[in-house]
Amino acid sequence: MLVHGTWLDSAATWPALAGHLTRRGYCVFALDYGRVPDAPGLAGLGPIDRSARELASFVRAVLATTRARQVDIVGHSQGGLMPRYYLRFLGGAREVHTLVGLAPSNHGTAVLGLPTLTRYVPATALLLRHPAVRQQLAGSAFLRTLNRDGDTVPGVRYTVIATRFDETVVPYRSQFLTGPNVDNILIQDVCPVDPAEHWGLATADPVAFRLVTNALDPSHAAPATCVPGDAEAVDRSEQADAARPDVPPHG
Repeated sequence: MLVHGTWLDSAATWPALAGHLTRRGYCVFALDYGRVPDAPGLAGLGPIDRSARELASFVRAVLATTRARQVDIVGHSQGGLMPRYYLRFLGGAREVHTLVGLAPSNHGTAVLGLPTLTRYVPATALLLRHPAVRQQLAGSAFLRTLNRDGDTVPGVRYTVIATRFDETVVPYRSQFLTGPNVDNILIQDVCPVDPAEHWGLATADPVAFRLVTNALDPSHAAPATCVPGDAEAVDRSEQADAARPDVPPHG
């Protein structure tokens, strides 16, 4: 299940990664959440606890439709943070096997991250009008409540994939989690020349895509090919995987 971030939606975020996972045999679902009346066409803006309830309903509908016992979640930015509320407070730990966060805002962002966000909304005042933005600022009451009893809940595996060049969730190390069943990965430790930033990590980075599939299916994990993060590189990485007999599709 793919969960987008703030101001974005599934169509803008997931075409490349959804295709990557589908070609490996995964049944992929994505939801748009957190819509508010004063920002038509945008998503991920409403209160995060309310968005988590939307996610909980969506997961249960998917489980009923597929008759699966659990889902895996891959989320970008707020989409990596918001599911943690569902896991801790809404019974999600019974329904989720693995949570993978791509540049997740797990411990919030410093105010220094807001200028980058004005690329999407022209004034910081407009940014702070929306609950999800305020809740993702470091030290917010929402984050204190979420993280008060630890970052993780039993029974769920967590992977965080971060980039040194994140300009939105800063400092980037605030994305990492502590606790059992946690794997924190800095993508430049895997590929030192990877230039991925906050947005590109989820949309067009073949190293991140390989790390996602490794997290979802560790028994078939394979080394990530260290190539620049762009659409052509994703294609090259896909072709390389297809030629390798040691990378079976997920079944």
